[in-house]
Amino acid sequence: MTQAKIEFAKRLHDALARTGVAAKPAVIEREFNQRYWGKPVTLHAVRYWLRGESIPTHDKILCLAEWLGVEPSVLRYGEGVVARVRERRKTWDEGVGYQEREIFELFLKLPVPQRKVAREVILALARANAILPMERPG
Repeated sequence: MTQAKIEFAKRLHDALARTGVAAKPAVIEREFNQRYWGKPVTLHAVRYWLRGESIPTHDKILCLAEWLGVEPSVLRYGEGVVARVRERRKTWDEGVGYQEREIFELFLKLPVPQRKVAREVILALARANAILPMERPG
């Protein structure tokens, strides 16, 4: 078992407890399969989720999250990771002005070969200004 699987199982148990659903494989299997439009999950699969031996696929996490009233990303990765992503996004959003956004949008509209050239120019400027370390000779 990996730590990620164990932590997912804890978050699943917490979400079940908050919604008043018994953390019993048979209950979860029945309730989940009533909501899920794909191939039904087995009792064994649910048991593995609860014991931290496996993590459901993304489509199953979406169904679990909707059923249990939790954000899918929080259920899958935990609040800590989601909070760090939000904080990083906030820093990015606050640090980028209109002109930079306009340049990014134009960059994304360029054909791939021209994007590569623009990237090389930016990297060269960053190295020249000691923002990026110089490349070591191969």
